[in-house]
Amino acid sequence: MSAARQFVLLSVQEYLETERNSPVKHEYLGGVVYAMSGARNVHNLVATNISAALWSQLRGQPCRTFNSDTKIRIRLPGQTRFYYPDASVVCRPNPPQEVYQDEPAVIVEVLSESTRRTDLGEKKDAYLSIPSLAVYLLVETSTPALVAFRRTDHGFVREVWEGLDATLPLPEIKVELPLTEIYDGVEFLED
Repeated sequence: MSAARQFVLLSVQEYLETERNSPVKHEYLGGVVYAMSGARNVHNLVATNISAALWSQLRGQPCRTFNSDTKIRIRLPGQTRFYYPDASVVCRPNPPQEVYQDEPAVIVEVLSESTRRTDLGEKKDAYLSIPSLAVYLLVETSTPALVAFRRTDHGFVREVWEGLDATLPLPEIKVELPLTEIYDGVEFLED
């Protein structure tokens, strides 16, 4: 019988120090660190389009758009997590010298085959626990569609937006996201 493999858990400080000098981004789940893989071009194009659309509409406003290099810290009972969403909007930012944000209003994850299960499960559950979060967006790359989990007085409500003629209203941050902007330059494969 072989012995069980022991994981060495990193403290939050050890993770942040290691991540500062790492050429590879890592997500952190209660002491366990997971390397992130690169994404396909279509994923990066959609994520960049979303960041650009949000940034251009939020210029001069108190809310700011952050790209996938900005970590979000989530404090769950019993553990801390850090994720790198594809985009986020923060209206009450942490001090500029910090390397993460605590109070996102909007979080965007662009779905891919390798991240879908995590984005729809573990990350969704963690993100929806953030008190400041108003909307969590899950954006498809193979078809013009997205799912929004929007905070209401009765919890989060799931909304589906489909088609290039659709526009996602985000009154929480006073912007709209036309799907034509999200998918600008994306070529969809015919069935």
